[in-house]
Amino acid sequence: MSKRIFTKEQIKTLLQNTNVAGCSEKSISYHKDFKISAVKKYQDGLPASEIFKQARFDIDIIGHDVPSECIRRWIKNFRRRGETGLKLDGRGTHKSGGRPRNIIDLNDEEKIKRLETEVAYLKEENLFLARLRKQSLN
Repeated sequence: MSKRIFTKEQIKTLLQNTNVAGCSEKSISYHKDFKISAVKKYQDGLPASEIFKQARFDIDIIGHDVPSECIRRWIKNFRRRGETGLKLDGRGTHKSGGRPRNIIDLNDEEKIKRLETEVAYLKEENLFLARLRKQSLN
């Protein structure tokens, strides 16, 4: 993870690039079509830095190591999942990762299942704490 912090002017400049899907102070999200195109160009022998220069990125703003790091990560995803791996943003795609969905977003059946699971967990937690108290009293 880079320690760079983009200024408001740099963010504005980056957002003007059609290959940027989004940008914050700490990160750039690249458009999925750019990722696919970049991987294909790299596989054809074009260096990562040249791909980003052709896409009108200012290497001094994004960082000199960023192109090769991005391409390496995108190629890894491309080999695993093909073009669809590059179209995903990577967040929340792993079934056990990320923040749990809000219970409001669930249908009735999912809400019941989630609440039953939560009740079972809390019952086990209470049993554990009761055993722990009992041990500490002895």
